[in-house]
Amino acid sequence: MPLSGHFLRIPTPGEDYQAFLPFPLPPKPAIRLEDHDQDLIEKANRALGRLDGLTTLLPDADLFIYFYVRKEAILSSQIEGTQSSFSDLLLFEENGLVSGSPGDIREVSNYVGGMTHGLKRIRDDNFPVSNRLLREIHAILLSKGRGSEKDPGEFRRSQNWVGGTRPGNALFVPPPAEHVGECMANLELYLHDKPKRTPILIKAAIAHVQFETIHPFLDGNGRLGRLLITLLLCAEGALQEPLLYLSLYFKSNRQEYYDRLQRVRIEGDWSGWLRFFLEGVRETAQQATATARRILERFENDRHQIDRLGRRAGSVLRLHQLLQKSPILSIPFAAKRLELSTPTANTAMKMLVDLGIAMETTGKRRDRIFMYMPYMQILAEGTEPIT
Repeated sequence: MPLSGHFLRIPTPGEDYQAFLPFPLPPKPAIRLEDHDQDLIEKANRALGRLDGLTTLLPDADLFIYFYVRKEAILSSQIEGTQSSFSDLLLFEENGLVSGSPGDIREVSNYVGGMTHGLKRIRDDNFPVSNRLLREIHAILLSKGRGSEKDPGEFRRSQNWVGGTRPGNALFVPPPAEHVGECMANLELYLHDKPKRTPILIKAAIAHVQFETIHPFLDGNGRLGRLLITLLLCAEGALQEPLLYLSLYFKSNRQEYYDRLQRVRIEGDWSGWLRFFLEGVRETAQQATATARRILERFENDRHQIDRLGRRAGSVLRLHQLLQKSPILSIPFAAKRLELSTPTANTAMKMLVDLGIAMETTGKRRDRIFMYMPYMQILAEGTEPIT
């Protein structure tokens, strides 16, 4: 099996180590796809198509996109070790409240900002997925909190490593800093279909491995490498909206994920990685489609419950609609947004609590926070912190 790069012996005072320098893309010889691989590509593309088509059926596509972006942010950050939950992020964004580690929640919030910036640049500015865009996004990922001292937006100028306490005992050592520029320049050419066009799913799979192997920044490489997949799928029209949270698959299969990356580097096993990646796209797209349909059914069932309240249903229905957009909120927030009196908002919320639709989360008598619990449970599936 042809290798995907070669090791460089790096002499240093006291201890030499081996750094891995990947070969330029595309892989040579070309990756050989068997008939079952082609079938998997077709299945992944069909699942993506069904997920993409779902946005035309949703009553509020922006609402789903808002939460799906945040779900991907939570999942991708958890792979890097954060312990923030879905409710932690929404509490922070909607109410300015910090539950758990402030550093963790800031890291997740930065990810949302990075993805939002990248998608805006691609769509509004017609900007290509490029090294410049990756540096811009990286600057946002590390703009505040952990990693902010590690050259946000700049390719590294020193050696980094993965695992271990130093390059000499690391699990993997990326190329030395002086090779990062040429490696990333080649990756950019590949992203722009030079020397030849690559089908988008294959391109996204290969580009992710190459980016992770180069590890061009001092910190944030894992998050940006996973975000690169979403950017490519949206930039090339495989998805109109960022509804694919592939980090759920990587999180659920994280040991195999790391092993597959390493087998490409050590053994040149591109085919094994492609099968793993394509299966992840198929599985995750199907899960996302099913989740969206379950949410729609939940909204409809809860609305029918509220309708049975008869004349009292008016303000309760309005509050239910607000909870779909802001599933964690306070009474003052609801009263202001709906232009209701505080007693009216209180009464409407009590009815939702009695129906099992909303739940008070603080246990306090004042400054209470309510959650659209059945909805949040569906949204948060898979985002439980890694233990």
